Amino acid sequence: MNVLVTGGAGYIGGTVSRMLLAAGHKVTIFDNLCHSRRESIPSSAQFIQGDLADRPVIEATLREGQFDGVLHFAALIEAGESMKVPEIYFHNNTMATLTLLEAMLATGHKRLVFSSTAACYGEPEKTPITEDAHLLPTNAYGESKLLVERMLTWLNRIQDLRYASLRYFNVAGAIDGYGEAHEPESHLIPLILDVALGRRASIKIFGQDYPTKDGTCVRDYVHVSDLADAHFLALQALDNNSRLIYNLGSGQGFTVREVIDSVRRVTGRPITVEECPRRPGDPAVLVASSEKIKAELGWKPKFAKLDQIVTSAWQWHQQRYA
Repeated sequence: MNVLVTGGAGYIGGTVSRMLLAAGHKVTIFDNLCHSRRESIPSSAQFIQGDLADRPVIEATLREGQFDGVLHFAALIEAGESMKVPEIYFHNNTMATLTLLEAMLATGHKRLVFSSTAACYGEPEKTPITEDAHLLPTNAYGESKLLVERMLTWLNRIQDLRYASLRYFNVAGAIDGYGEAHEPESHLIPLILDVALGRRASIKIFGQDYPTKDGTCVRDYVHVSDLADAHFLALQALDNNSRLIYNLGSGQGFTVREVIDSVRRVTGRPITVEECPRRPGDPAVLVASSEKIKAELGWKPKFAKLDQIVTSAWQWHQQRYA
């Protein structure tokens, strides 16, 4: 296949790009490098530096490439930041994606795998969350992604755009030689690993009074390589399906304190904790049901345990700062 990967210099997009290349596919990465570095681009991929909001550039890229599909990862991802400057999230995540979709339609590209999020659900009515749950985001990040899903629904119905929307829960872990390195970093596991390496004095826990077993938020963690496998399956499934929506998670929930304990076990190092007030927009519990993609596409995650995910991230983290 010949695939365009937007946001391919990032953590998830970069992982998927590497796995596609390893499988023999042709990959073109489109990224503005606003939160990543040129060195993150695999040498065997074609790279185009550009912004999705720049219609002439993305349209020219699509017209020249004539891709078999588009994997769309480019987005801002910080829920906390989205509650301070929501307009930036609607501009970058929603409006820029509309520009991409317009360019795809103008150039005859009608297969898209969209990087969506569990934040579309907000506070769930029940757990684990299934794909038919109510969509009521509690932060602007989730809303910016949900607006894209709503656009895709109409473009599928009216313009015959085939798409798969994959609602991620918490993605973590690393593949050999490549892992999570956001700039700045805000995700829990790499932040705790920074404490283990002595690069950070402590890890902050935001909120200790949630209705959970230890008062901290509960999240579902899925390994990034399992997530990548789901993208391959979804892109292939668009040959015979026009619209697919799937959750991607492990089906297991872990509190923030349990994740910290996992890092302590894996690294054998002390982790100092700093307790802080709640952040606005953080749901108490987000745990996925991924039974639908398992049943329909045969998705089989290889990393079933949190300690396995943390171990792969720890190995990468040590290599990164060696």
